[in-house]
Amino acid sequence: MRYLLLFFFLFPTVFSTAQGQAKSPSEKVIITSTKNKTQVSTNEKGEILINVSPKDASRFKATGSVRYSDFGAKGDGKTDAIDAIAGTHAYANQHQLSVKADEGATYYISGKNRPAVIQTDTDFGTASFIIDDTSVQNRSAPIFVVSSNLQPFKLAGITSLKRNQEKINASLPGTCLVTVTNSQIRRYIRLGLNQDNGAEQTDIFMVDKNGNVDRNAPIIWDFDQITEITALPIDETKLTISGGRFTTIANQAESKYNYYRRGIAIRRSNVLVNGLEHRVTGEGDNGAPYHGFIIIGDCSYVTVQNTLLTGHKMYQTIGSAGAPVSMGTYDISLNRALNVSFVNCRQTNDINDSKYWGIMASNYCKNLVYDNCTFSRFDAHMGVANATIRNSSLGHQGINAIGSGVLTVENSTIYGRNLINLRSDYGSTWEGEVFIRNCTFVPAGGKPTSASLIGGANSGQHDFGYTSYMPERVTIENLHIDDSKHTADYQGTTIFANFNPDMRAGSYIEKFPYIRTKEVVLKNVTVASGKPLRISDNPFMFKDVKVTTNQDVLLKKP
Repeated sequence: MRYLLLFFFLFPTVFSTAQGQAKSPSEKVIITSTKNKTQVSTNEKGEILINVSPKDASRFKATGSVRYSDFGAKGDGKTDAIDAIAGTHAYANQHQLSVKADEGATYYISGKNRPAVIQTDTDFGTASFIIDDTSVQNRSAPIFVVSSNLQPFKLAGITSLKRNQEKINASLPGTCLVTVTNSQIRRYIRLGLNQDNGAEQTDIFMVDKNGNVDRNAPIIWDFDQITEITALPIDETKLTISGGRFTTIANQAESKYNYYRRGIAIRRSNVLVNGLEHRVTGEGDNGAPYHGFIIIGDCSYVTVQNTLLTGHKMYQTIGSAGAPVSMGTYDISLNRALNVSFVNCRQTNDINDSKYWGIMASNYCKNLVYDNCTFSRFDAHMGVANATIRNSSLGHQGINAIGSGVLTVENSTIYGRNLINLRSDYGSTWEGEVFIRNCTFVPAGGKPTSASLIGGANSGQHDFGYTSYMPERVTIENLHIDDSKHTADYQGTTIFANFNPDMRAGSYIEKFPYIRTKEVVLKNVTVASGKPLRISDNPFMFKDVKVTTNQDVLLKKP
């Protein structure tokens, strides 16, 4: 009798967020090859036991792929399929086979703590997946983890780094992502209802085999001390995940900051997600928030395209400041990720329906792109270096960002209260430039409001862990402001919100100075109400800003 026994481990990795860390336990998978039928089972320890008959093993090798039904998934919408799904991927990973769902099948996925690790191309096709979150063993464990065979390693001999440093002293096996931390410095010390004491200074950047830093994703902090630095090789081949119709039956947990991560966690570079759909059902009067269905972290070059997602119902809790606060809950989440694009993506619910929280959030990212997307929000919490939004429509939560580099919004329609909101809980900082081109701004989705193009607030009295900046230069070309619906006392849209109502004279002292914009360039700005643009409701704060206009811009002088 031919008998083959293989042991290996699945490592669903840690995903760090502003709210904390979640760890999925490693799970041992035991693969045998006997004359018994191909099947997946578990033992008393919860380990996955996979047997593949020699006949089936030869067939799988010949076709180059496996299906969930090959490993016992019934696809009847009732029988729990997660063990069979996890087993299918485990075998496929071991033998470098692609995975295919059965056409028209409906796979029920229970609340069992059983992440399926994807390391090969996967085609979910027209299959449906019902993810039942009403009773979950581990809310932090994703359903699928897209991971690499490549392993991170520590970098020795690097004790400091400088902002915009062009090269590190390291010889690497190939292009790598480098993650560095200085635990002695706190950044992003949050203000407001979700106030906190910040996060350890961290950065992620890309280097080639000779240690040259990718200039498009530069080092953004000085690291006078390094407490941890690791390198993760980047996969050179593309992994593709296509199709799939996923429906989450929402949790009914208490409305607290206990985030659910029951989706697809992408932890590998060079990944394409194409044609996926995710819907949410069963949202009731209470529920815990979601960290995301698509969760992208510690990777680069990820594209999500032709994908349909869903905003989650908003619930309230008591925040860290002791007052009621609406909880952020997302279908897209990005953390320490570079070069991520969403192309031709939509959401199932109305982007202007304020019952649903903004669909996306990000931390520590660089080079994010929305292209031809219709979403309720773009958001960068703890900084983004370079972001582009083009050919898109953004709903009631609009564009929220802090960070550095270049923020570009073009050929898009924005329905938020501001065209761009610089998040006040992180100091309303953008150290760089903003470009707005060929856009339409519909303040508050057409509701009567007093609107600003650039929103935010900073009193100069809070230490955010860094110097806060307004964009050094704001360039606005070919913008139409549809403020046709407005209040009786409406005086016209302002370029800048009233960032600090208390700053009315030179005697005001900023304990932590807020560096103001130097220049605003306006070209071909039209306003539906006919009311001219104003610099701000607080012109004193912006008295030194140079505003350049052409003859097609109505600007009210202070």
